[in-house]
Amino acid sequence: VQLQASGGGLVQAGDSLRVSCIVSGRAFSLSNMGWFRQAPGKEREFVASIGWSSGRLIYADSVKGRFTMSRDNAKNMVFLQMNTLKPEDTAVYYCAARTRYSAFVLRNSADFDSWGQGTLVTVSS
Repeated sequence: VQLQASGGGLVQAGDSLRVSCIVSGRAFSLSNMGWFRQAPGKEREFVASIGWSSGRLIYADSVKGRFTMSRDNAKNMVFLQMNTLKPEDTAVYYCAARTRYSAFVLRNSADFDSWGQGTLVTVSS
């Protein structure tokens, strides 16, 4: 599958932003979709993911209650609604897909086999 993320930008602390990811190719083979982020000088970290069949969602503790992941099956898209943004949320946000079967909702980047190019979110204080 191919992934393309979009929707990043420059916002102020406390603002909201929604980033999107469109999936093309073998979308029917998806088992998990996820959002990860990488801040300057830091390792890539898990943000949220969804089990494609179950619809079950999991979130990183740092974004729980502020971020919401959703999907539009008909359009093969996933979204990450980010509210009450903080400067520490500044990062490149990547969407990721796993096409191999998994019974679990995953959070380890090594478990995902396709990645989008990333979209930059900058939160000013």
